[in-house]
Amino acid sequence: MKQNSRFEKKLYTTWGRNIDKNNVLTEYPRPLLKRDADSYVNLNGIWKYAFTASNKRPVRFDGDILVPFSPEAPLSGVNRQLKPNEYLWYERIVTFDINRLSDNSRFIIHFGAVDQICSVYVNGIKVCSHSGGYLPFDTDITDILKSTATKTSFRLTVRVKDFSDTSYHARGKQSLNPKGMFYTAQSGIWQTVWLEYVPEIYIKKIIAKPDFDTKVLRIKVVTNSDNTENNFYYISEAEKKHDNCQINKNDTKISGGKSTIHGNRLTKTNEIKVCINNPDIYIDIPDDKTQADSTHDELYKDSPYAPFTYYGISDTFIEIPLDELDIKAWTPDTPYLYTFSVNLGKDYVQSYFALRTFTIEKDANDIPRICLNHRPIFQKGVLDQGYWPDGLYTPPCDNALIYDIKTMKSLGFNMLRKHIKIENDRWYYHCDRLGMIVWQDMVNSGSRYKSWFVTYLATFMSLFDISCSDNFNHLFARTSKKGRKEFIKETMQTIDTLSNHPSIAAWVIFNEGWGQFETNKITKLVRKADNSRLIDQASGWFDQGGGDIKSIHNYFFPLRLFKKENRAYALTEYGGYTQIIKHHNTTNKCYGYGDCKNSKELKRRYKKREKEISSLIPHGLCASIYTQLSDVENELNGILTYDRVVNKF
Repeated sequence: MKQNSRFEKKLYTTWGRNIDKNNVLTEYPRPLLKRDADSYVNLNGIWKYAFTASNKRPVRFDGDILVPFSPEAPLSGVNRQLKPNEYLWYERIVTFDINRLSDNSRFIIHFGAVDQICSVYVNGIKVCSHSGGYLPFDTDITDILKSTATKTSFRLTVRVKDFSDTSYHARGKQSLNPKGMFYTAQSGIWQTVWLEYVPEIYIKKIIAKPDFDTKVLRIKVVTNSDNTENNFYYISEAEKKHDNCQINKNDTKISGGKSTIHGNRLTKTNEIKVCINNPDIYIDIPDDKTQADSTHDELYKDSPYAPFTYYGISDTFIEIPLDELDIKAWTPDTPYLYTFSVNLGKDYVQSYFALRTFTIEKDANDIPRICLNHRPIFQKGVLDQGYWPDGLYTPPCDNALIYDIKTMKSLGFNMLRKHIKIENDRWYYHCDRLGMIVWQDMVNSGSRYKSWFVTYLATFMSLFDISCSDNFNHLFARTSKKGRKEFIKETMQTIDTLSNHPSIAAWVIFNEGWGQFETNKITKLVRKADNSRLIDQASGWFDQGGGDIKSIHNYFFPLRLFKKENRAYALTEYGGYTQIIKHHNTTNKCYGYGDCKNSKELKRRYKKREKEISSLIPHGLCASIYTQLSDVENELNGILTYDRVVNKF
């Protein structure tokens, strides 16, 4: 098949040029719910692929693809655009431990993300479908294997459909006609695929809600047998045993008010043991871990025992006082994490949390300030698109993620705005442990945007701080009722997926009017789902007066603050100065917000804008976000080149 002309000029990162196709993104993909290495089988690597016009499985496949790189990405080895009227097929043979079938283990297949709509088959039998290209999903294939597996392997098939920017589904900055601020559309599997062995009754999720002010951890251990209501229990601290975390059950007291005892009883199947370590800083974990090293405990290896142990009940919230532990707050300079483990019957998982709180509080001059742990902190951020020249949405390796975060910290930035994309879980894990604050965008969707309205007219209106109602669905590309419902559902799923990460300070609901609708209603839903974080309801313009942030985008005009606000002012996009570095881009075109001939001019313009920003801080400016972390395709306004080789700053 003819390759897309988009790929005539390829660019690789150093990591991409040296990729080991037999060991692709082998690190444990879910740091907040980590099991032992023998429970995990990484399925990244070489699969078969095919493009078809029909939804029937192909008789013959087109060739090999390197998963989890999308077929449009050079590292996939395919270099082919999936069209909206086509299907993309994946297939591979998966070897498994057949002895696990006889010991009541469950077999779970996990997909980090598949763009956009997919169906999964095991031995030709459909086991699940999923819609939404940015969120993880899993499916239990145990019963299928018991009925169809005769050997130690099974056939795993995935069928993908991707409408990209021709429909109302979430798409981020993907475009089938990439130019300017919109980039190459990618499709299919783009995050890690893995097989997990779990006990018959196992921990599906941990909901951890640490309270900085009360020094209490509110936690719910959700199991696959969860059929209880959200009843509340108070768990008192058990006797401390520093040798092996073992205590007698009688040492723990469970008490509660009238509403707590509602059919829940402590049994052998729902008793949990939580062992919490004193806090520590984990910024020195080596970046160059081998595949064998990557299965080790990373955060947990420096904690041979947990000094504090508690017992409780699964599938209901319990409250654990932390006052007997060392109290250390999480900050960008001191990103203290509390690691802990949970035992439930035969299941054992490890996780972590942090003590921190983000609030809006008024200073002595009655000016709202963004505070971390009740102290004002100016959040100096960078817009992070999360694109790679060789992997598009998918980083070539874990170290590439670490490099971006560490480099921005070394330049004096303490915040990254993850721009209308959801990363794999390890990116947030590295932000947690390295002390990088995150503003997380919801992924935009809707039909084709009207640039004359949401870009050109809106930019002019912003000069005078003029907004308009978001009730005009036609203007905001929101005529599809299904699309509006889907956005709300995926917003709630995004919060549910990422809410345990302490680095996330703010949810950004809409960006520059792209698919914006019912902003204040959705702001209330987000607040109800998570009242521990700040909300930027409309980044840039079309502000509806809600949330915690008065959000401004300003690339062209003198910087200024407008009327006095009860919300915190934030300059959530600015800069975007371009500098072309030859041999480090994928196109001869250049898009940005101010051309610079050389590094000297780039730095001069940046410092001039920074001086304006500094002058506004006493008057209420609380955050700034520079555009952007790296060049992306023909948008050459990055601090780093697209291949991450040259640092322009």
